[in-house]
Amino acid sequence: MPLPATINVCQTDLFTSENELRAKYDEITVQRVLRIRDLYSYVIANPDTKDRQFVERAVSMFKVSQSCAYNDLAIIKALLPMLSKASRDFHRWRANEMLLETYRMAKARKDTKTMERAASSYAKYNRVDLEDEQLIPYDEIVVQPFTATDDPTPLGIKPIPNIQERIKKMLDKYIAESIDIQDVEFEECDLEEDDLFGDLDDGEER
Repeated sequence: MPLPATINVCQTDLFTSENELRAKYDEITVQRVLRIRDLYSYVIANPDTKDRQFVERAVSMFKVSQSCAYNDLAIIKALLPMLSKASRDFHRWRANEMLLETYRMAKARKDTKTMERAASSYAKYNRVDLEDEQLIPYDEIVVQPFTATDDPTPLGIKPIPNIQERIKKMLDKYIAESIDIQDVEFEECDLEEDDLFGDLDDGEER
């Protein structure tokens, strides 16, 4: 069976836990992803790293060939624009890794206070003390009924007594002041196009 393309795997599972990676992929692919994850973290922490320095580090740390190191570099450069959009996920993963590493180191030297603080920070950061969010039952939401009205009382505005009569008086007043304005009926405009343009041959534009 052909191995999956490394860049495709990294696009979806670069920050997936090692156990989940091993459940989904073969050992060679898992090792590639873990190596690229570490090298990606190095590039993020050292953005001014030159390509040659990157290759030297990859060869030294992971005992891979230069061609393999350059392939890893090409994958990381291709992933950077996409991963920058998910930088929050990356930093969340890094924070969890740091907390777990702190816990492991504290456990090794039997430092229970630090273990407790690291465990507490991990739980708080990942919000394990909160219940899982429930989906909103949109089909059970009752639409608020609204009724149209010309009564301004619901808005807290005191209605004007005899408002319709006052409107009529204002209209009569302004109509009387604008006596020279006349309303005219709409009339269809007759351009007499046949006389103006005559007969045109087919395909000729007017």
